[in-house]
Amino acid sequence: MSALSFEPLTPVSYLDRAAAAHGDRTAVIDGAERWTYAELRERCRRLAGALEPLAAGRPVAVLAPNTHVLLEANYGVPWAGVPLVAVNTRLSAREVAYILEHSEAAVLVHDPAFDELVDTAFAQLGAPPVRIRAGAEYEALIAGAEPTAITPTDERSLLSINYTSGTTGRPKGVMYHHRGAYLQALAMVGHTGLSPSAVHLWTLPMFHCNGWCFPWAVTAAAATHVCLPKVDPAQVWRLIREEGVTHLNGAPTVLSMLAYAKEASPLPDGHVVRIATGGAPPSPAILRRMDELGFDVTHLYGLTETFGPAMICDWRPEWNGLDQDAQSRLKARQGVGNMIAFTPRVIGEDGADVPADGATTGQIALRGNNVMLGYLKDPEATAAAAPDGWFRTGDIGVVHPDGYVELRDRAKDVIISGGENIASVEVEQAIMDHPAVLEAAVIAVPDERWGEVPAAYVTLQEGASVTEEEIVEHVKGRLARFKAPRTVTFGELPRTSTGKIQKFVLRDKAWAGTERRIQ
Repeated sequence: MSALSFEPLTPVSYLDRAAAAHGDRTAVIDGAERWTYAELRERCRRLAGALEPLAAGRPVAVLAPNTHVLLEANYGVPWAGVPLVAVNTRLSAREVAYILEHSEAAVLVHDPAFDELVDTAFAQLGAPPVRIRAGAEYEALIAGAEPTAITPTDERSLLSINYTSGTTGRPKGVMYHHRGAYLQALAMVGHTGLSPSAVHLWTLPMFHCNGWCFPWAVTAAAATHVCLPKVDPAQVWRLIREEGVTHLNGAPTVLSMLAYAKEASPLPDGHVVRIATGGAPPSPAILRRMDELGFDVTHLYGLTETFGPAMICDWRPEWNGLDQDAQSRLKARQGVGNMIAFTPRVIGEDGADVPADGATTGQIALRGNNVMLGYLKDPEATAAAAPDGWFRTGDIGVVHPDGYVELRDRAKDVIISGGENIASVEVEQAIMDHPAVLEAAVIAVPDERWGEVPAAYVTLQEGASVTEEEIVEHVKGRLARFKAPRTVTFGELPRTSTGKIQKFVLRDKAWAGTERRIQ
């Protein structure tokens, strides 16, 4: 193919463009430190030069919070000609050791906060990788290296390996390709309205699906990255006001943290913060609260296997005239395929598409440029996940007449009580519509008569008070009575490192000593 009309796609090329067109503008803010796009490019190319001989063709792992180190790795590691393995910072030493061994990482760059964790993980490895500590050692490494930039000749070659949470066994290494990340980043620019005037706050972990490809998307738009090692509501509100933050991403729990923080107050006229949220559907109640504060929330849907958001609740201008409750219900949908995705399907057990009636449920299936190459060293799992060329998500949804998909539940979260299917998401949203409730999780618990029934776990607003009976009656006033939880337990909810509620933890406790239907 002629070089005149073809260049392999890679998301690291966005940094070349940003440095050429916006080299003197601020690229990164990390605490008191700031770098321009020209400086960021130089640092990343020097990082590549330092890593290339150390990696010798094998992956480079990074264990760090949302600092400039992990951001730079999204460019420096691919430019060294090797895949990036961004490691979840909440994992145990055993899990970290497994990932390092399974990925065959040659180098580990890590934040000093994880010294003890790395010591313990390395003690479990026969041949641990080369170890580089962020800080003085990392800076000296960059300063002494010659700039390097190895670009792929095959745009579908391996860019990064992202490990799943492993809640049902060993974590799987999801393989991303350069082409998919390039296109997914471009879709995120378009859908979230990133531009050179945008300021993106890193509330979403960069290790999670490579930060939904936003390390590349923000740079593609030549916007400003604001690093945030830990989501602290007070810090987030301070940075929104002081740095003029315009964009941030996160799970619905991030919305709750911001909405009900003591620092929360409506943004001044003209200052709108666009939030992309994924995971469990945000409740209409939290969406109303965020709207009151001046935040524009867009709901996304995706998985590690789909480079993050594969679907988006693409807002239609004709919906602007609807009342707030109607708008909130629409915003809670998962939506349609993003601009570079194939049209998602919802399929029945026979593999055929379900009717677009907003009622018939099926499993969401995806394919396209923003779907993984497969699972590292696991062709059997790859084949099982996409038996006919369509990736089975494990999520249950419906298709509305307008073509928008709405998630009803994870397949494993559907409650089957006395032969009736109950969507836990539907019950959760009804509970969260109570003014005293901050968050809720609903699971199936064993019942002698019905097999299983819904049980709710609820976190209340600070200073709020409500009884179990009041919650149950509140739900019965909104849903069929059999869908109401039989019990309500108040307290903090277990979470993953990305803020998602860990229902499996609640299920394991509820079904202990019982033959469980749900795994």
